[in-house]
Amino acid sequence: MHRSGTSCLTGLLEQAGVYLGPVFRANPSNLKGNHENPAIMNLHEEVLRANGGRWDAPPAAVVWPESLKAVRDEIVRGYRGAPLWGFKDPRTLLVLEGWLEALPDLRFVGIVRHPALVAESLSRRNRFTREQGLGLWLAYNRRLLSIHRTREFPMVSFDAERFPDAFVRAARALQLPALSAELDFFDPELRHAMPDRPVPLPEEVERLYRALIERTV
Repeated sequence: MHRSGTSCLTGLLEQAGVYLGPVFRANPSNLKGNHENPAIMNLHEEVLRANGGRWDAPPAAVVWPESLKAVRDEIVRGYRGAPLWGFKDPRTLLVLEGWLEALPDLRFVGIVRHPALVAESLSRRNRFTREQGLGLWLAYNRRLLSIHRTREFPMVSFDAERFPDAFVRAARALQLPALSAELDFFDPELRHAMPDRPVPLPEEVERLYRALIERTV
């Protein structure tokens, strides 16, 4: 889900040896950059638009037009020669089937963040209401849990007190080549803490969050 620490996770993956290609290294809402390849991000937006949706209005189902499959394949060819490459975009959760068609052996790593913090971050960045933020968190993370049930992969909690250690466990599960490198991308100062007083969550949101946390490494 957006605002869940995906950029931090991807920055650490890059330090651990994953080639990302041309990605954003800085933007106003993310001081270290979101580490997204703009060609992939734009492709995902086009796929969602072709299905009557957007990143903040996920469509009920997604079918990839043939023209956009061709764009996808050209992007994949652009990574040819990299021994280990990857990409990050939260929209991938909504359009994953099209990638699996081209890359059936694609491997995943996931991240989850407390829904109240995601909603708060979306409120600051996008002026979303809390209800909108929690609704989006629910839509994306339902998909995350569904994928994890069918294709188990390491998943970390961005709320974890020792997040870097959790990342190392995930990276070892992925057998990444550069774990001896200094993994210093994580900056705890850029991560907002939980509010002093717990904020009640809708039952379905709370239940899903707990189910995801149980699956983290």
